[in-house]
Amino acid sequence: MPGPQPAMLKNLVKVAFKAHAIVLPTKWKQPTGDPDGKQYVDAFKITELVRPFSTTKLFLPASPNKYHVDTQKKLHKQFDKYIDGICDALCGAWDKWRLQAKFSGLIITGPVAVGPPGCLKGPKLKSLIMMQAPKSSKAEKKYSESVAKHVSKAWGDWQGKVMVPGLPWYPAFAAFPLASAPPMPNVPMPLITCPSAMMAEMAVPTKLKDGMVKAHGDKKAMHHKELFDSIGKGLSAVFLMWLPMQQIMNVLGKGPVPTYAPPYVPVGPVIGGNNIAAPGHLSA
Repeated sequence: MPGPQPAMLKNLVKVAFKAHAIVLPTKWKQPTGDPDGKQYVDAFKITELVRPFSTTKLFLPASPNKYHVDTQKKLHKQFDKYIDGICDALCGAWDKWRLQAKFSGLIITGPVAVGPPGCLKGPKLKSLIMMQAPKSSKAEKKYSESVAKHVSKAWGDWQGKVMVPGLPWYPAFAAFPLASAPPMPNVPMPLITCPSAMMAEMAVPTKLKDGMVKAHGDKKAMHHKELFDSIGKGLSAVFLMWLPMQQIMNVLGKGPVPTYAPPYVPVGPVIGGNNIAAPGHLSA
């Protein structure tokens, strides 16, 4: 299957961001010294005091005041566009990684394949993310670099501990009628059957958020904690949905059959076999 669809990730991230209910301007209060609000009302035209606004946007205005509503619209447009762009970049990088991913160093004994931690190989995500990530302004570029840096690290940590825990990928190799078994594809299985001791790095939203905040390193950056929290929640959700759906296929296994000795022993198990490490094991 292809990598996660950007539309799904965008929707999850935006729903998570809206849940923060950020009011603009932040910490706005009725001006002091004007308890009945008369001076505040007199300071604006009647058409400026009340403007219709949407409650479905990423931010909420502090009041129906025209200037509050305009601020809501402006920041919604900026953050909505950025979320679309970074989600496209994340999903694009994910899919490029998937097409290049491969298993290597498997040990095949009979029908069973075993792979040590780190047997799943693939390119680093950072450069793949930054190829498409939003960077039209200095702030956007810094946000994108922070996301790319930590997501790449978290993905690499997960990938680096993926193992094949003795899966029956090659049933024909239990009793093979030749001295050597030629390359044969594995029985397709979902990627979730290959565990990783570092799965939490991609599966736990707070780990993703904290890593992106740390990578950003700017405590004054506009709404960065809410943004990174939302990206972390969306990304972890699609990651957990993707693992059981992504099939491992076309891992070509081969190996000798040392006990093969016809006519007395016409079949035997593959012993000390291995696999052909070529990209495409997650391409289906």
